[in-house]
Amino acid sequence: MREEINFPIQTGNFSKTPAMKKIIETHEINKTYKMGAEIIQALKSVSISVNKGEYVAFMGPSGSGKSTLMNIIGCLDTPTSGTYILNDKDVSDMTENELAEIRNKEIGFVFQTFNLLPRASCLENVALPLVYAGMSKSDREDIAFQALTNVGLGDRTKHRPNELSGGQRQRVAIARALVNNPSIILADEPTGNLDSKTSYDIMELFHELHSKGNTIIMVTHEDDIAHYAHRIVRLRDGLVETDTINPNPTRGIAMHA
Repeated sequence: MREEINFPIQTGNFSKTPAMKKIIETHEINKTYKMGAEIIQALKSVSISVNKGEYVAFMGPSGSGKSTLMNIIGCLDTPTSGTYILNDKDVSDMTENELAEIRNKEIGFVFQTFNLLPRASCLENVALPLVYAGMSKSDREDIAFQALTNVGLGDRTKHRPNELSGGQRQRVAIARALVNNPSIILADEPTGNLDSKTSYDIMELFHELHSKGNTIIMVTHEDDIAHYAHRIVRLRDGLVETDTINPNPTRGIAMHA
């Protein structure tokens, strides 16, 4: 019999909290790439902060810099100049090994293409981050099982990705993102490969995760998907064009109505 394992959640009334904890801070982040003789400046002095428990969407057209900013925040890339503080750690100049450790401990990734191992079961896919964390097989399986149960797939643990629908595969990816109890969930175009109804179901799941205190950063070029977030940061030409609170976040139920 498996022991039920509950993921820690943040509680409390945010409006009564005197000072929110900043989980992400970027200061004057610049990123340049060299393409032949040309220098491309993908980000230009971007300074933003995200508090614990926020639900933020990065939005912008192709070439706006949103993917570059996502890669830096996800510790998949480093800035050319500037400072990035993640959960009180300066990750701006970390080595690749140090960044890999930070990614495994601090960030849960959800990708458009799911990035699941095709020959592994759902349970094995979700448990994979715990292997790198050095956890025993028994503990890994217990925690992975609970993570799958939390996203409604407790009865699909032995299935492989090709035996699941697109929406189910994305739920497996979300369970994998949550399994290490990360500081932030970083979702890159999470509905890009899904039909409209399944997209709304997945966005409703993100709403539920946020309501439990998870910090979510979503990257999207779709305006309707961005409006599920409580704050929308729009980028254009490597700059933050606007950074606004969304007073009426969309709910999946409303989209079906």
